[in-house]
Amino acid sequence: MFPIAARTFLAPGGVGSVNEPAAGVPPTDPGGRVIVLTGPPGAGKTTVARVLADSLHASVHLHADDFWHYIRQGRVAPYLAEAHQQNQIVMDVIAQAAFCYAVGGYQVVCDGIVGPWFISVFRTVATARAIPLHYVILRPDQASALRRARRRPSHSLTDPGPIRQLHREFTDIGGY
Repeated sequence: MFPIAARTFLAPGGVGSVNEPAAGVPPTDPGGRVIVLTGPPGAGKTTVARVLADSLHASVHLHADDFWHYIRQGRVAPYLAEAHQQNQIVMDVIAQAAFCYAVGGYQVVCDGIVGPWFISVFRTVATARAIPLHYVILRPDQASALRRARRRPSHSLTDPGPIRQLHREFTDIGGY
């Protein structure tokens, strides 16, 4: 197993519990919430997100990687410095989608590379909509992350250089 760092950001009027009611018992709070599950490539985000979403009542698994593939022309690899404006736009779209589902009462598990440098996008929407936001970082060791990432399909990030860089960025994040 590898270390997991979790942070809960409460929107005004939000609740901080991630406990679910017992099977067959309706939730006492019908509102949704957003869980951002992040980490470097190869951390296991998608696998964990699927399991988590399948265990929650009325849930959505929002796979953030898909949103970059919606850009058909003019897409820049998101790990490049010149992709910052594109990445900001895509993060805004992902956050809006996640919180739209949550407004409808869904428990949203959003998996993707959402470093602390982009969590403010989600915090802003959480605050505006008064919906709880939870931030979970998966941090495998670098060798495990590289091994897992390089075994993924060819359309995924498999280049060891950017994987190592993103791993460092998720390792050196202070209080997160």
